Amino acid sequence: MGIDVVDVARFAGIVDQTPSVAQRLLSEREMTARRPEGWAARFAAKEALAKALGRPSGLRWQDAQVVTAEDGRPSFELTGTVAEAAQRLGVHNCHLSLTHDAGVAVALVVAES
Repeated sequence: MGIDVVDVARFAGIVDQTPSVAQRLLSEREMTARRPEGWAARFAAKEALAKALGRPSGLRWQDAQVVTAEDGRPSFELTGTVAEAAQRLGVHNCHLSLTHDAGVAVALVVAES
């Protein structure tokens, strides 16, 4: 299990000052049609996932993409380094919950093996 909390204004300020940070942390699909609250929530999700996997070294942020189903439920699309780390641990499903309110974004991840 992993959880992470991100200050939305702080994250948005970092992205405004250094746009390359967003390109390193979030996919184009994650950045499109999202407000700063959504960006912060997606970054929190990636941090929470890394914690759920035991923070293995060498994970690339782009290898864990948060996608949203038609009904609004978020989930992960894992590729590359993150998929390999999950496979090594026997993780076959990751449950994800996101929220943002009062200037903070929170993500909770349960990695099921």
